[in-house]
Amino acid sequence: MELDPDTCYKAIASRDRRFDGRFFVGVSSTGVYCRPICAVRTPKPQNCSFYESAAAAEKHGFRPCLRCRPELAPGHGLADISGRLAQAAATLIEEGQMAESGVAGLAQRVGVSERHLRRLFEAQFGVSVLEYAQTQRLLLAKRLLTDTVMPVTEVALAAGFGSVRRFNDVLKARYGLTPLAMRKRAADAPADQFVFDLGYRPPLAWEALLGFLAARVVEGVEAVDGGAYARTLAVSSGRRTHLGWLRVEHVPARSVLRVTLSGSLAHAIPQALGKVRRLCDLGCRPDVVDRHLGVLADDLPGMRLPGAVDGFEIAVRAVAGQVVSVKQARVMLARLAAAHGPLLPQTHGPLQRCFPDAATLAALPAGALAACGVPPAKARAIQAIAAEVAQGRLLLEPPAEPEQTVARLCALPGVGDWTAQYVAMRALGWPDAFPATDYALRKVLEADGVRAVQAHAAQWAPWRAYAAVHLWRRYEESKP
Repeated sequence: MELDPDTCYKAIASRDRRFDGRFFVGVSSTGVYCRPICAVRTPKPQNCSFYESAAAAEKHGFRPCLRCRPELAPGHGLADISGRLAQAAATLIEEGQMAESGVAGLAQRVGVSERHLRRLFEAQFGVSVLEYAQTQRLLLAKRLLTDTVMPVTEVALAAGFGSVRRFNDVLKARYGLTPLAMRKRAADAPADQFVFDLGYRPPLAWEALLGFLAARVVEGVEAVDGGAYARTLAVSSGRRTHLGWLRVEHVPARSVLRVTLSGSLAHAIPQALGKVRRLCDLGCRPDVVDRHLGVLADDLPGMRLPGAVDGFEIAVRAVAGQVVSVKQARVMLARLAAAHGPLLPQTHGPLQRCFPDAATLAALPAGALAACGVPPAKARAIQAIAAEVAQGRLLLEPPAEPEQTVARLCALPGVGDWTAQYVAMRALGWPDAFPATDYALRKVLEADGVRAVQAHAAQWAPWRAYAAVHLWRRYEESKP
């Protein structure tokens, strides 16, 4: 992103939320850096410098603003910037990947050499991979100290610091503060759960997103109630898998989603928050997407691409949904989760079990899926996908290359283009995925076949996945 100082200054002067997270402003007169929407008095132009990332601002000696809290800024979507690989790496860093495998493991996850990743990252963000990771650790620690009552020792470990002493030294050197100085709101936080705000760029069509998720709720795993979405969650961190639950509700006055996590996810907070960001597509630029979709988005601006907390789960949902109604697929998936999903340590209302993982389903004996009402062809497809994921041959998360992933999926028994494109949309968050063979899309477009659907959809590239969500909505609304 080219940072034109005049454009950036106009954005901060107007507190334009469309630029939130797109850049940060360092203010030389105060020594802090802010989001473009910070409510403080607008600084003089000569005191402002602009940076692509929080890490770049900190590299130049600025401390995070305690009022606008840069750690709450929304991130970038996959198609927002040219450096898709660098952004994928940044997302993994924000979700704690560096603490587990270092730069070498990070490069392996995004499919490039370590040297190439370092070069891409420096060019995209203006800082090294390690500098970016250090800033993310500090911002997470700042958030935990501000918003929770976790002991300082637990905060240091959750943020990826090896010791409390190291954490204290870095915090004091970078921010000039001690951990206790940041605990201004923590006294009001519940002890058995964690509450965080995740920012987005308005508008956000929350009711439509919630409606999409509600129509596909799997009993025992998910629930929609009172304008909020809740579900169980299994998060691998280090050598452990943490089981818990989350709840997401909309706070439109602040342009945030309020996320509540169960206390059992204390050691997997960055991973859990990253999953919510992907599920709700919080990196989206609705101004860009809606402008490109034109009249298709006019009656519902800010529609997000519904994502996933787990790519393998989406793949199973896609196979279960082949040539059956959404209701029939839900029944099938609920039986599968009840029979093979791990039970939560402490159930939470209707939330009882996590969705079974790939290793579990791959190891099931013949006939186990049939006992859950899964037809033989779908059972073979699910177990083929499960085996590929469990063995590490197939990655169903955003760092995966979309075209290659679609091709690998289509090579498996029982997996066609519709299933692969649906997985690319929701599991990979790929904005240009488009299931052209979908019956509802063909009906609402009044098209004569797949080629006609593809020809009509070409006008919406590279945002065809968003177009598909709008078209599905119109199809549902057209039903008698």
